[in-house]
Amino acid sequence: MTGPATCIEVRDVSFGYAGNPILQDITFDVREGEYLGIIGPNGGGKTTLFKVILGLLVPQKGEVRIYGEPLESFRKKHVIGYVPQRSLSDYYFPATVEEVVRSGRTARLGLLKRFAREDAGAIERVMEVTDVATLRKRLIGQLSGGERQRVFIARALASDPKILILDEPDVGVDVSAQEKFYSFLENLNTGSGLTILLISHDIDVVAHQARSILCLNRRLVCHGPPKDFITEDYMQKLYGKKVRFILHGH
Repeated sequence: MTGPATCIEVRDVSFGYAGNPILQDITFDVREGEYLGIIGPNGGGKTTLFKVILGLLVPQKGEVRIYGEPLESFRKKHVIGYVPQRSLSDYYFPATVEEVVRSGRTARLGLLKRFAREDAGAIERVMEVTDVATLRKRLIGQLSGGERQRVFIARALASDPKILILDEPDVGVDVSAQEKFYSFLENLNTGSGLTILLISHDIDVVAHQARSILCLNRRLVCHGPPKDFITEDYMQKLYGKKVRFILHGH
């Protein structure tokens, strides 16, 4: 029997700004249905890696393939949903929840195509799945942190992606809502088979939620099951000799 197909291939990728290396010789695969947590220190290249995978940045060396096709010729961009880092200023524009979610469908349709009944149905389904349907007429700036993040995930899901990429999705989510939020992501992964790539500074979250981890500090430090790498030796290699960490439940 063969395992899940490879959906993302990163091969020998390097990238930098003005001679300053951010990523150096990064190679790894992501398989369909994987829940990959990416950890590493500030400036270690995590967000840059996501932007390279999304085609927002062009690597100076190496290549990325999506479902076996070189990224530069890959046209089905809607198969990847993206929730970027957000600042507080992003939340105070005059748009309702429904308008924000509808905007995510454009990635599948293109800018010039009209919404059809099928598109309206898809938007309604993702609002139900993410539990934001009752908020549809609320302005995005009126929501709590957890509610906003569910709306932005609904927007990313509106194009019916196979892969969901999340850059620090728990920013602005209060502690009491985080457990529910990560349970929601886990259900998307296990219930719908959605491939998830997640950046988080919370090592505890990654250890308990993700089924595999990638440790990045400009170079690839480790890649595999959390139990193999969430150890003091690896964390010191990743964050420095003075790091101390506690994993709840271990």
